[in-house]
Amino acid sequence: MKKAPGEEPNEALTVTPPKDWAAGVPAVVHALEYSLEETSARRAGETLLTMNQVDGIDCPGCAWADPAPGHRHRNEYCENGAKHINDEATTRRVTAAFFREHPVSELAGRSDTWLNQQGRLTEPMVKRPGSDHYEPISWNDAFGLMAGELTSLASPDEAVFYTSGRAGNEAAFVLQLFARALGTNNLPDCSNMCHESSGYALHETLGTGKGTVSLHDLHHTDLIFLVGQNPGSNHPRQLSALEEAKRNGARIIAVNPLPETGLRRFKNPQRPRGVIGRGVQIADRFLHIRAGGDLALFQAVNRLLLEAEDARPGEVLDHDFIRGDTSGFEEFAEHVRGVDWSDVLAATGLTREEIEQVRDEVLRSERVIVCWAMGITQHQHAVPTIREIVNFLLLRGNVGRAGTGACPVRGHSNVQGDRTMGIWERMPDSFLDALRQEFGFDPPRAHGVDSVNAIKAMREGRIRFFLALAGNFVRAAPDSAVTEEAMRTCRLTAHISTKLNRSHTVCGETALILPTLGRTERDVQAGGEQFVTVENSMSEVHTSRGRLRPASSLLLSEVAILTRLARRTLGRTPDIPWERFEADYGTIRDCISRVVPGLHDYNRRVIRPGGIPLTNPVNEGVYPNGAGRALFTRNTCEVLRAPEGHLLLQSLRSHDQWNTVPYTSDDRYRGIHGSRRVVLVNPDDVAGLGLVTGQNVDLVSVWADDVERRAEDFSVVPYPTARGCAAAYYPETNVLVPLDSVAEGSNQPAYKAIVVRLEPAAPRPDGVRA
Repeated sequence: MKKAPGEEPNEALTVTPPKDWAAGVPAVVHALEYSLEETSARRAGETLLTMNQVDGIDCPGCAWADPAPGHRHRNEYCENGAKHINDEATTRRVTAAFFREHPVSELAGRSDTWLNQQGRLTEPMVKRPGSDHYEPISWNDAFGLMAGELTSLASPDEAVFYTSGRAGNEAAFVLQLFARALGTNNLPDCSNMCHESSGYALHETLGTGKGTVSLHDLHHTDLIFLVGQNPGSNHPRQLSALEEAKRNGARIIAVNPLPETGLRRFKNPQRPRGVIGRGVQIADRFLHIRAGGDLALFQAVNRLLLEAEDARPGEVLDHDFIRGDTSGFEEFAEHVRGVDWSDVLAATGLTREEIEQVRDEVLRSERVIVCWAMGITQHQHAVPTIREIVNFLLLRGNVGRAGTGACPVRGHSNVQGDRTMGIWERMPDSFLDALRQEFGFDPPRAHGVDSVNAIKAMREGRIRFFLALAGNFVRAAPDSAVTEEAMRTCRLTAHISTKLNRSHTVCGETALILPTLGRTERDVQAGGEQFVTVENSMSEVHTSRGRLRPASSLLLSEVAILTRLARRTLGRTPDIPWERFEADYGTIRDCISRVVPGLHDYNRRVIRPGGIPLTNPVNEGVYPNGAGRALFTRNTCEVLRAPEGHLLLQSLRSHDQWNTVPYTSDDRYRGIHGSRRVVLVNPDDVAGLGLVTGQNVDLVSVWADDVERRAEDFSVVPYPTARGCAAAYYPETNVLVPLDSVAEGSNQPAYKAIVVRLEPAAPRPDGVRA
């Protein structure tokens, strides 16, 4: 159970065996318990029964696609979605009295869980230079402070505008428009830290940064790879889609360093056999791979497919597709035929027989889909790994056909929609040209900073103003100490937020908290009640309408905050109808319809049940990557080897967590209860390193700059991770990730396969844990 809002978690660890099935009745019970602790039964019912329904509230959690209208369950949500939506709908409130009682220096020492449990923010607050307290400020004065800072900058590029996937399309479009009208492309977002590698690799090879599959494809395929994913905790509604695929005859191969519960067996609580039966086995085959071994795995499978074609000419590869739709095949084939089996086995930790069995599964399958998530994207070699996955799909024509394709599974509600709306520091000239034509100003063309480069620019004193539209930037970013030090160099930091988080305690010289409506709340403007739109992982754009009364009469919507700031800062230059945007979001969508390809006639089409399915060019045989064809690539595989006495650590989320916010200190699927400061280590490695179960250790990362990065006081828990690998929760372990440790090409932080050593923890005063 959760602690009361005035209490910190006990940090009393108990460990039980990991669960061998996910969801079922316990998921329903936990979801309802959490919801009723946060809000009333009436409010919980109002949110849950409209969640993910046509004309209802889109889940502010993950971006998994909804079934077609007419095929949705009355309870179209998962355990974590129910927790997430009622965490926002909480009846707890953070008022001015709270900030008088709690100085910033005290809040900075509180846990992420405690900060979140305090409730909804209710009025704008300011921390002035030299003060240790936030105090109330009027909206008018808050906009004046921000506008004054922005207009005094030596260059618009001294400002950064960060966006989280929680924002709707309308707010995202307004933010990027404001930033570009101001004169900067400094528009980092949370995708920089979770799926930038997917977009980079897919743009390069296929010409689109988005996945190419639909729910229908997943339901009607022969073989699904789940690579670097934990759907049971991170996007549980995917399990329903996988269950449907299994019912239709699909086989599933799971590839992961940890045997995640959701990859084993699923008991769907919406079906009788999920309540009283054994449920459905998800993975037919589990590959217990070493962290970072995925590139080697797919190269080995690709080599085996080429050799199978040699033995049975014309029966294995799709030569018509390769000739007509791709380029680079010969160079790729020559390279992959030279893959060294000893390197493959060392990189993957698998046997050759296991990999050959994967080849046999592929040869039996006419239609194949590969799904992946941050277990792939957050490696230094993430981009070549995803390119190799594309190679694998191209060999047998598994793109552009029904039941086939690439499926990067986004973990945050509208992160993909933000990109569609222009939240990217490197938007193409075609988008900027469309902005110029629509609004009559010439947007800046120089690329802006992404999340990592924003931190570097702050650290170097080149950023003076930081505005975050939702999210928890400080906790999501790598190299925690460096990130916090950099943030404090800003003259003004401002966060548009619904709830308190760590980023509010890491302040610039002046800091603002700008409380906003949640997605669950009614949004009434001068033009009447508004709705917003969002885009899911499968490129479907649809509406979301709040149902609840706002948490405070002083809250403004995200759109209202941004349009008022734009008016105060820019005035009428350029002449953009900010007032009309605030009064009626339909006017924003009218502009979007003329700027964003695929969203023509936006207002009329998006309100239809199911919304607007955006067309993916790959599924029409078009590859807008400059080459006009899908590209085979040559990818160098380096075997990750930790020095003697070290392990490869990956960060991960607990089951009872959403993004940077842990709801409790439990992770019941993995059998961890009462503490998050645990490191999961293969039992053989525990013995080999001379450790004992329950021992307290410090995690120390090893990086070329010789700077010691230390996460203190973690309990050793034996767990069936791959040999030589370990796992621990983020954001607690983000401190271990150097700012310069990024994926090649995409510049995405490499939160996976961190080289660490485990040192016995020094005794803490009075037994207090770090």
